[in-house]
Amino acid sequence: MKLGIENRNKVIFAGVLLAVALLVGGRFVASLLEGSSTAAAPPVTSPAGSPPDTLDLPAAKANVRTHGSAKKPVSGRSLDPTLRFDLLKISEDTKYEGAGRNIFRAFVAPPPPIAPVVTDRHIGPQLPQQPPPPPPIDLKFYGFAISRPGEAKRVFLLQGEDVFIAKEGDIVDRRYKVVHITPNAVEILDVLSNNRQNIPLTG
Repeated sequence: MKLGIENRNKVIFAGVLLAVALLVGGRFVASLLEGSSTAAAPPVTSPAGSPPDTLDLPAAKANVRTHGSAKKPVSGRSLDPTLRFDLLKISEDTKYEGAGRNIFRAFVAPPPPIAPVVTDRHIGPQLPQQPPPPPPIDLKFYGFAISRPGEAKRVFLLQGEDVFIAKEGDIVDRRYKVVHITPNAVEILDVLSNNRQNIPLTG
């Protein structure tokens, strides 16, 4: 029976110690939290009769702290609310001009067409174009061939180095027809161009 009572007392004592330890630990944590919150600077009050924007900057800089480092002081020039009209005038007078294409326009209209130059010279009516002259017949009447009595006259016709013997009605070089033979000339017809030409007798 004594053994059970001793175990019960030990359990109660251990619970009391645990409760005391929790209480002490809670107060320690609370003191740490209170110490970090009290490290902030107290609010600076301005003296009576002075405007709120005229603060003692050195005192404020000395009191403001953040976890071991001081905040950067604000320059006095940025706090000046006065407008600089001279600087505004300079910015207004600045003109931005460019020589290139306007990048804010999707389409640029083409330049107007150049009007044709009108002259006072009067142009008369155009005459119908004449057909080109037929090509000349390149045959030469070289002389008469010997013929028997009663036979038709035959002549020598020269074309380059070729010599033809023909009488009236014959076709020479598959193109030229001998139409009529006279003592001084031969009438030749170009059957392709329907061109007639008298070829004189040459020495």
